[in-house]
Amino acid sequence: MKLLKVISLLMDYPSHELFADDTLDVCKDLVKNSRLISPAVRGEIADLIDSLTNLGELEAQARYDSLFERGRTLSLWLFEHVHGESRDRGQAMVDLMAQYEQAGFAIDAKELPDYIPMYLEFLAYQAVATGDEMQVRMDIADVSHILAVLGARLIDKQSEYASLFKALLQVAGQPLSLIDDELANMNKSEAVKLAEDSLEAIDSEWEEEMVDFLGAEQENCPSNQTKQHIAQTLGQQAQRNSVAPVHWVDFNQTSSRANSQFNELQSQSNHLKNNTLKEGVQ
Repeated sequence: MKLLKVISLLMDYPSHELFADDTLDVCKDLVKNSRLISPAVRGEIADLIDSLTNLGELEAQARYDSLFERGRTLSLWLFEHVHGESRDRGQAMVDLMAQYEQAGFAIDAKELPDYIPMYLEFLAYQAVATGDEMQVRMDIADVSHILAVLGARLIDKQSEYASLFKALLQVAGQPLSLIDDELANMNKSEAVKLAEDSLEAIDSEWEEEMVDFLGAEQENCPSNQTKQHIAQTLGQQAQRNSVAPVHWVDFNQTSSRANSQFNELQSQSNHLKNNTLKEGVQ
């Protein structure tokens, strides 16, 4: 499958070799004669090649950097979209490297094995080495969901590189509607994001509700229940520690009453003494 080799070259960083001699013209002819992709997609890839030719090496490299070297959304490493930075990604790359070695496919030690242009080059090599193009198509189909996501994101950026991912889906026998579905999901997500970021939504989120301090909800809130429990506990402790109340009376009244009682007792005592003396005399 020479088409896979062409797609790999065009998807890779636009190095000096791509612009040397007649490389781009050869790529354009191979795309034009391919029957693995539709005429519409062939035309889109031809437009990409013409764009590269018109831009030249330096401007093409600058455009490439602005697309694929600015964040993860358009990352060209397969397993980053599947495993992120987890350990599973490392194991997946080890397995893929073993697959390369078993097939006798040598790679540049500076590049990771899940780099899509390299993977496509490996599949093109496999198609020639084994003659099993059906297996190659199945291998591409296994990552079709990633290809559809990248194609949709490139279309959203109005990039001609989206044509390469359309071509890969068609080689794998997958419908281009996969890209349309991803675009629809992106539009929904963007609509939700815009709605959440709108001024009205922000105002509504930060708007404070009027507090009803006498409402039943306030009474049932945990803070009020805690306060009520504390007040009840303090009340019970106060009852246990309380003493009989002191009834204050007038000091003069108390003193007068005591003097009266004292005088009465003294009078009774004198009376008894007098009676005793009289009896003694008799």
